[in-house]
Amino acid sequence: MRRLKFLFSGLLFATLLQAQETFHINGIGDKRDGCYAFTNATIVKDAQTTLTNATMVIRDGKIVSVGNGVAIPKDAVVVDCKDKYIYPSFIDIYTDYGMPQQRQQTGGFNFNAPAQLTSNQKGAYGWNQALRTDVHAYKMFTADDARAKPLREMGFGTVLSHQKDGILRGTGTVVTLANDADNFLIVKEKAAAHLSFNKGTSTQSYPSSLMGTIALLRQTYLDGQWYKNNPTATTEQGDGVNITLKYFNDQQSLPQIMDPSDRTGVELWNIMRADRVGDEFGVQYILKATGKEYQRIKEVAATKAPLIVGLNFPAAMDVEDPNDARLVSLADMKNWELAPTNPAAIEKAGISFALTAADVRDARTFMTNLRKAMEMGLSEKAAMEALTKTPATWLGVYDKVGSLDNGKMANFVITTGPVFAERTSILQNWVQGKKYAVNESNWYNVAGTYQLSITGANGTTAYTMDVKSNSAATVIAKDTVNATFNFDGKAVKFSFAPEKRSRNNIRFSGFSNGDSWNGTAEDAEGNRMTWTAKMSAAPVAKKDSASRMNTRGNLIGATMYPFTAFGAAENAIPTQGTYLIKNATVWTSEKEGKLEGTDVLVKGGKIARVGKNLSDAAATVIDGTGKHLTAGIIDEHSHIASASTNEGAQSVTSEVRMGDNLDPDDINIYRQLSGGVTTSHILHGSANTIGGQTQLIKLRWGTDDEGLKFKGADPFIKFALGENVKRTSSTSNNRFPDTRMGVEQVLTDAFSRAVAYEKAMKADPKGTRRDLELDALVEIMNKKRFITCHSYVQNEITATMRVAEKFGFRINTFTHILEGYKVADKMKEHGAAASTFSDWWAYKVEVTDAIPYNAFIMNKVGLNVAINSDDAEMARRLNQEAAKSVKYGGLTEEEALKMVTINPAKMLHVDDKVGSIKVGKDADLVLWSDHPLSIYAKAEKTMVDGIIYFDREKDAAMRKQVLAERMRLINKMVGEKRGGRPTMPATPSYKYVHTCLDHSHKLGMLEIEAEDIHADNQ
Repeated sequence: MRRLKFLFSGLLFATLLQAQETFHINGIGDKRDGCYAFTNATIVKDAQTTLTNATMVIRDGKIVSVGNGVAIPKDAVVVDCKDKYIYPSFIDIYTDYGMPQQRQQTGGFNFNAPAQLTSNQKGAYGWNQALRTDVHAYKMFTADDARAKPLREMGFGTVLSHQKDGILRGTGTVVTLANDADNFLIVKEKAAAHLSFNKGTSTQSYPSSLMGTIALLRQTYLDGQWYKNNPTATTEQGDGVNITLKYFNDQQSLPQIMDPSDRTGVELWNIMRADRVGDEFGVQYILKATGKEYQRIKEVAATKAPLIVGLNFPAAMDVEDPNDARLVSLADMKNWELAPTNPAAIEKAGISFALTAADVRDARTFMTNLRKAMEMGLSEKAAMEALTKTPATWLGVYDKVGSLDNGKMANFVITTGPVFAERTSILQNWVQGKKYAVNESNWYNVAGTYQLSITGANGTTAYTMDVKSNSAATVIAKDTVNATFNFDGKAVKFSFAPEKRSRNNIRFSGFSNGDSWNGTAEDAEGNRMTWTAKMSAAPVAKKDSASRMNTRGNLIGATMYPFTAFGAAENAIPTQGTYLIKNATVWTSEKEGKLEGTDVLVKGGKIARVGKNLSDAAATVIDGTGKHLTAGIIDEHSHIASASTNEGAQSVTSEVRMGDNLDPDDINIYRQLSGGVTTSHILHGSANTIGGQTQLIKLRWGTDDEGLKFKGADPFIKFALGENVKRTSSTSNNRFPDTRMGVEQVLTDAFSRAVAYEKAMKADPKGTRRDLELDALVEIMNKKRFITCHSYVQNEITATMRVAEKFGFRINTFTHILEGYKVADKMKEHGAAASTFSDWWAYKVEVTDAIPYNAFIMNKVGLNVAINSDDAEMARRLNQEAAKSVKYGGLTEEEALKMVTINPAKMLHVDDKVGSIKVGKDADLVLWSDHPLSIYAKAEKTMVDGIIYFDREKDAAMRKQVLAERMRLINKMVGEKRGGRPTMPATPSYKYVHTCLDHSHKLGMLEIEAEDIHADNQ
């Protein structure tokens, strides 16, 4: 006998016994192929093909035939699917199903703990233990039905699984969610290579930052290319096999899945960062989406990267208490409202995407959130393909799963209706021809309104019963009460108490006769009754997704640039204009000095003319009468607009780049524009002797991270001396150097290695491993990259200049330089500039000798001197900081102003473009209400490249708009709570404010109050 049948709850089941040919059988071999015919169903073969009243036959876990008029094999178990729908089971491309559970992931670098400087992985592996290319998910996979069950209940039958640990995570394997021996479940052993921006459980100190992670990835690609051509070449680490690089090269032919999320709070921009790394090495990543792509959908679409999109939408916050609401940023409130539009925005932008349940809090929210996304515009076709064909095609398994076609695995779900409809239930999920019950009690659809009649000793009583599903109902009696309800296709059982809080519960049992039921009942006192129920109305269908979207309003595109308070709608982004500033006091910062009653014409982003009585018919006239016009302020030492500041895990990290982790949404950009700043030099921190490559930016509020960059500027790098480097305050420091002498030796050793490296590259460029750390040092020696050096103490300053001279280069700028007045003559001879604080002292031991006359003395000796901030708040009043040298030393007002305009421009080698008011230069200008060195002066308009990015009148109007928008969203969230929908506690919004040593402070972003943000400077 080829069939084994048994009956349970009115449904036919079958047992399918499988065995691998190579496995020993302990007992009697009994191989059954399990043939089933599903008839009278609406079969959705794929997103384009739907068959009505169709039949599907499966045998031995595979689809044999599907269509209309299909012959039913004699040995088939027939399952009548009248009024049922059959869909391909879903595919989740981003899981760790069946993988060993990981210990809690580590955080960033800890300055107060001993550093693990080398890998603790034993064997012939690479140097960094976060590179785990040797991990292969198929070798680790173990089926776990407890973890598979919630995935099956969501409709999934196949997943791509990998170990979510490390920057390089090895390979993922495609498996089914059947409850069977592991060997039967693997569909494809090595289906994809996995990467991330999170080093995971690695305890090695490097990398400790986002930019360090990107640098490590970049170096690994180069190392992989080198190793491919030189597999046994001698390296600094030795010679022979490198398992990490071998597997890395082997995996390049696989789909590359990158998760760019990290803990910096700027995950959206990581999409673009990751894509740039891939583009640099000819790799197109499939990127795990952040959930915020709608905020910058044009930039995301421009990457042309496929996306894996999650559905973990934030819940409304409980902001009824104003003290809670004030701590939540407008951006977080807006994200709550707009996050469900993300999948639709991605579809509308033409981006290829798959959906994942990886981020949902529990299985019950996946389909709920998917329907919410569809209400917001996601089409049913796109949702279907994103859960079936698309992931299967990416992974090269569409010949096996992803649609209901002959020869494919019998992975499918049976539902009560269209799978994405709100009242639809998944009844069963069949995986590899094996049935898994989900909501079988709903197999027979009895939802509707029934007239219930109960007859007993006291006569007949009528009720209305609303049956919601095969397991839920309410009864309208004296009160509207909930009823327990169960229907198995024939027998019906339910119970309820006619009044709330009544203990006289009536229990009913009976049978179905089509659209009417009858049976007997008994109450709590033992009184027996008879009853009948007849359907009076079918359930009222809810509006479809399109209609509901129209009633709620299509929110796609309702974003801000940047996505924060004081961002602009897309149609209100400021653009370049032609402006004529009339009759202002113009501080040129040039030999012409200060010009009274002068006009300045701005055209095409440049200063076109400077003079009196100018005119231009196309220009917008700005009255400068009684006001002062200066060049935009330039901050030579800043840490704003960055996702991380220090890669402090090693003494030399010249390979890392601040340009890799810019944050264009940093509110400090806008705040500093309000203080007249137009250009900022974004520095690496001072945690190590040779830090990372710096990035000069213009404060173009609303642009993307690449748009911030000052194009054509010379590249710089950050060095550091003193206590921050040697870490005197850390009793557990084990990273060299530990003394000021050691700092000098680190510099000498690094450049000695760079000299040898340059010789080797010239002698054998193909055979020499390219080293990004040494590349930057070679650039310095060849005067193609320039140094700004964190410094305090005179003897270290002198020693550093000697090291530089020994290797044939110069220190471009000493920053902080609080003992610069002691060595100004030596600095002048060396050719160094000085970027200093105006009057900071006594905040640590090595600044004991700081004096407020420092800038004046260095200027008098003949050095190029600038005043910098190193602080997000101080940068907003650098004009006042410059003014202090008028008091301390008697500098002229024009000399003082030059310390924040043309002087830093010269230091940064951009004085041909910015720093003064001169025809042909960039129109980076500030119109002040008062004398620019006065504490009463306010920047009324701040212009960058001829674009007014800050306007004080507009700012006042925007504050009102921000307040109104906040109140609208608060009221909407309160409405969610009062409507009984889920809410979460109000969560304060934080922003990291970076300082030189990266003693970052998490501070609330109170945009509506625009409060000053202070951070301790080190």
